[in-house]
Amino acid sequence: MRWLLTGGEVADITQAKSLLEGLKADAVLADKGYDADALIDSIQVAGATAVIPPRRNRVVQRSYDRHLYKERNLVERFFNRIKQFRRIATRYEKLARNYLSFLNLVCIYIWIT
Repeated sequence: MRWLLTGGEVADITQAKSLLEGLKADAVLADKGYDADALIDSIQVAGATAVIPPRRNRVVQRSYDRHLYKERNLVERFFNRIKQFRRIATRYEKLARNYLSFLNLVCIYIWIT
């Protein structure tokens, strides 16, 4: 698991390539917010399948594995679980170092239980 902390105003897709760099995967599952040709091309160059639904405003609609995309609910449930910890949800920690430390601690706790 990897974390990259950015400001709240930064789009998630800006960090997608750096998060995927060096990882071996058969498929990369993401929501419509990650539907960009550059990201999909980099996923395919890495030898993985991009399971990202296309945005409605795309001129050419891509196909994706709808059955495999259903597995993405595990990610959503994980984020829901870490938001149960108030310090994560409300961002009590002012320093990025402290916030990431607590995030790692919460992830370890979830993994153990």
